[in-house]
Amino acid sequence: MSTDTVDLTRLTDPLNRADPYPVLRELALASPSRTAEGLMLIGRHADCSAVLRHPAMSSERERARLSPNAKGPRTRNFLHLDPPDHTRLRRLVVKAFTPRVVAALEPRIRGAADELFSEAAAKGRFEVVSDLAYPLPLRIMCELLGVPFADRYLIQDWSAKLSEALEPPLPGLVAPRATAQAAQARAEFIQYFRDLIAERRTDPRDDLVSQLVRVEESGDRLDEHELLATCILLINAGHETTVNLISNGVLALLRHPDQLELLRRQPELSGQTVEEVLRYDAPVQVTSRVAREPVALSGSHAQEGDFLVLLLGAANRDPDVFPDPDRFDILRPTGAPHLSFSAGPHFCLGAGLARLEVRIAFELFASRMVNPRLAAAGLSYKPNLSLRGPDRLEVAYEGIRPAETE
Repeated sequence: MSTDTVDLTRLTDPLNRADPYPVLRELALASPSRTAEGLMLIGRHADCSAVLRHPAMSSERERARLSPNAKGPRTRNFLHLDPPDHTRLRRLVVKAFTPRVVAALEPRIRGAADELFSEAAAKGRFEVVSDLAYPLPLRIMCELLGVPFADRYLIQDWSAKLSEALEPPLPGLVAPRATAQAAQARAEFIQYFRDLIAERRTDPRDDLVSQLVRVEESGDRLDEHELLATCILLINAGHETTVNLISNGVLALLRHPDQLELLRRQPELSGQTVEEVLRYDAPVQVTSRVAREPVALSGSHAQEGDFLVLLLGAANRDPDVFPDPDRFDILRPTGAPHLSFSAGPHFCLGAGLARLEVRIAFELFASRMVNPRLAAAGLSYKPNLSLRGPDRLEVAYEGIRPAETE
């Protein structure tokens, strides 16, 4: 295990946001690496996969010896809980994301996506992040939860501030300003859902917030703090990573016009395209676990209380697992699974919904955009390390074809 060859400033340097993969490759080759007391970097696919599935690895960050103390109101969302609490809370919402329920949403998702392309055609410009990647998954998640879509800009702003602070405790990665803004956003999210929950107590509807309120009122499986935490998690995680997945995928297709043309001619490849984008440019680049006891890794040991930073973006380009890993190929044979939706007990609850939303977005981008290409100076990235994606992606094009129903 390496202890002195890792330069963490290269990982956290914002100048590497546009292309983090050379640095990630070097870190993966040196991993597992103990970069500081209580902090390890894990970058190989086999190690990341093993850590995500190991029962002694905790998602509760406060178990770590170097755990930062977050400011502001705290909530207990099941993303950062271990069994049995994680299992209990996840079961309360899993029925809303079963394959049957998700499949029934396809006409609504396709209709919403078609509307967004038609709106862009009417405007005469197309900026992927604001015109497609944000409004599509956020609209669907708002409808599932029962959150008014008119409030989307508030939700988008709060989610972005929370995401910017949702980083591993690496030196210099999260500015004090971002931490303070995240605390304020968390407090405003809590008050927003308190008000919405109060409305649903007196006027229940056929939505997920109403269902959770009914469970909370039964008093045996969900308390008020857990109810608030679950609502915030669902609205935030239910769209933020999908935004990045759509944007990263469109960018990859624009940079590989042969692959875009292949998808245009064979729309049935849209599902494979989603999987290749998840591997090639993962929307979640980094996650973490805390060792609850000593755990053996390849050539090293994690000690109790160690904070393990898992470089999923590196693992998904591990040459021992994915041949020619830096090549974007929507015909790539199915092999070892990527880790972009995590693995083990915390495998992404909304993976099926995200896959469907993104598949439709890619299909329509390929079929409706005429000669799309990346506009000059049309790309910039969010500051985040963990949740990777553009904050602006301007597309030049010759036209937008009408929807089949228009």
